[in-house]
Amino acid sequence: MEHERKKVLVGMSGGIDSSAVCLKLLDEGYEVVGVTMRVWDLPRQFADTGQEYPDFIQDARALAARLGIAHYVADERTAFKDIVVRNFVDEYLAGCTPNPCVMCNPAFKFRVLAEWADKLGCDYIATGHYVRVKEEGGCYGLYCGVDGKKDQSYFLWRLGQDVLSRCIFPLGALRKEDVRGYLARKGFEMKARGGESMEVCFIDKDYREFLREQVPDLDRRVGEGKFVDVQGRVIGTHCGFPYFTVGQRKGLGIALGKPAYVLRLNARKNTVMLGDAENLEACAMLVCGGRISSEADWADGQLSVRIRYRSRPIPCSVRQVKNRFPEEGGGEDLWLVRFKEKASAVTPGQSAVFYVGDKMAGGAYIGSQRGLQAYLED
Repeated sequence: MEHERKKVLVGMSGGIDSSAVCLKLLDEGYEVVGVTMRVWDLPRQFADTGQEYPDFIQDARALAARLGIAHYVADERTAFKDIVVRNFVDEYLAGCTPNPCVMCNPAFKFRVLAEWADKLGCDYIATGHYVRVKEEGGCYGLYCGVDGKKDQSYFLWRLGQDVLSRCIFPLGALRKEDVRGYLARKGFEMKARGGESMEVCFIDKDYREFLREQVPDLDRRVGEGKFVDVQGRVIGTHCGFPYFTVGQRKGLGIALGKPAYVLRLNARKNTVMLGDAENLEACAMLVCGGRISSEADWADGQLSVRIRYRSRPIPCSVRQVKNRFPEEGGGEDLWLVRFKEKASAVTPGQSAVFYVGDKMAGGAYIGSQRGLQAYLED
């Protein structure tokens, strides 16, 4: 066999996808070892009173026992809180809307997997992400998963070559229904019919409640703020900018006689700008903190960008610009993205992920849009 029974560490969540990964790798002759991360306990994860481990860990253990593979639990709760949760809270307090999975994957999840792979003598790392990785001239390119509804490349733009060179993504060429069918044929009918979790893994209900739990004096620290219109005129009061996000329409706590949307947050002034749906439309945006491939890769004009998970790719152009407002963040690391079609609800804190066809061409964080017009006029 080509890979000579190479040893692979699988990140096991106890769910459908990672279970299918274990089975497929075993079918292909790999020696499989499983590790499940315990990062944040939620009450709903404990079916029985006095249960020591969350349900998903017990499910992963049961699968490993049935398959006859070694299984480990990585208790990373303290590190997860210090790295991922702290960043999540800090971003909201800065007036941004973070995507914790984008931050977690390189700084936490794949770092922990790599450490365990080294410790256990594993050549490769495998997960249930619906993406593909290809070696191209000594570099590893990340491609969208074949199943467009499940593609998760958006979350992985920050992974470096050191990690990608060790990654196997067995589900990248499959559709979700194929994975369910495969599990059923292998005798895992109950697992094949299982549901999926689409929520942030550490939030039980609403992120606003979570922020209050993590920052008990949040309401006192932030205080009451002002709603303003697009001209900057005060039109009402709100409970604090961290409880809003760009594009939000419901739950604003203000009646204006017509639909209103959050257009912008100002953490410094504790203001929330409201406007019409048309005000959310943008022809360009500023991004920072990026890993964007060489401009030569975009010469055919095929570059596109996703401004949130599952949004459709928007054709665009990108050029690096000098930051006129370094106090707003981004340092010198700033790019101007021009959309070739209108985009809606450009949200600071979210990721902008670039593609040429189905190949990822890099990513960046959507930053402050202050002074955007001046950049457009350069």
